[in-house]
Amino acid sequence: MDRSFYTQLASNSIQEISPDTDISLRILRDPSLELLPLLDAAFEVRKKFTGKEVAIHIINNAQNGFCPEDCHYCAQAKTSRADIDEYPTKSDDEILEEARIAYESGAFRYCLVYAGRGPSHKRALHIAGLIRSIKEKYPLQVCVSAGLMDKYNIKVLKEAGLDRLNHNLNSSESFYPKICSTHTYQDRLNTLKAARDAQLEICSGMIAGMGETPKDIVEVAQTLLELKAPSIPINFLIPIEGNVLGAPQGLTPEYCLRILCLFRFINPKSEIRAAAGREGHLRSMEVMALYPANSIFMEGYLNTLGLDRSRVLRMIQDAGFTIKGALSLDDLIDKENQNSGFHIDGTQSFMKSLNDLRPVKQP
Repeated sequence: MDRSFYTQLASNSIQEISPDTDISLRILRDPSLELLPLLDAAFEVRKKFTGKEVAIHIINNAQNGFCPEDCHYCAQAKTSRADIDEYPTKSDDEILEEARIAYESGAFRYCLVYAGRGPSHKRALHIAGLIRSIKEKYPLQVCVSAGLMDKYNIKVLKEAGLDRLNHNLNSSESFYPKICSTHTYQDRLNTLKAARDAQLEICSGMIAGMGETPKDIVEVAQTLLELKAPSIPINFLIPIEGNVLGAPQGLTPEYCLRILCLFRFINPKSEIRAAAGREGHLRSMEVMALYPANSIFMEGYLNTLGLDRSRVLRMIQDAGFTIKGALSLDDLIDKENQNSGFHIDGTQSFMKSLNDLRPVKQP
């Protein structure tokens, strides 16, 4: 492929000229479009609008389980048989203490996630009080994910100082009935539009690997452009035993990176997040996600673990990036070094044991 194609792709995106559907589909599935030039082109767009900063997000799973919805990908769904430890809403003190820990760990944004169809007005008022307390204590951006919401409860959260409301589209309109039956794609879209009408920033993305087609992925990217979503998390399906959805479909490291590139080209100014599942699906190529994406989650997801904090921070530093926020990446890593010293793959001990040295026992 002529290199001018990639140069033009980046140039158009910087001018906010999105690739059309045909080119978008080629980005995902045409092997003649090489991965490294695509990543380089996406990085040119990322660098233009967000420089080399990485925004770190940390999730607080404020309530685990007890959800009446049947989202097939979720361990908290009523249809899931996943072995999770259910608990009601955490206390305010617990949430505030976790906010402190998140801030001191390098988080730019603290994400409160509540299971359920959507909050009652009473719960919305309670969440609003938490938002005020967090923002009074720590220089954190706050995002809330609480299910389907109407304009009245959204206004309550906005007036409390909420920075963003998360509600993922997860997939295209035509594919959505295959992953959920207790609410519709339009229900999700209505929540996002209500937040946008209230002039509250929206955070919305997708889950790849559920059986959707490349066309579905392109449709989500284009819809989020229409919504002017400033924050787009790209999740890669994590296989959780007991969920309705089983093994992820088609998620090679290269395909995951192509998805991130596509979202960058279509949504050049947005915060594109390499979200859940990046560790397992990108594997040894995980660091490459930082070239199209400018945001990541740290310290795991709702019900699954991620890489340990020290490895995430070092990955960002080793690739020559910085972090967004009040704390210094160098200072955070120095603190990790004092706690752990030299290590490989998150393990402080790097000397071989006798079992490593002599794996075959002699008689």
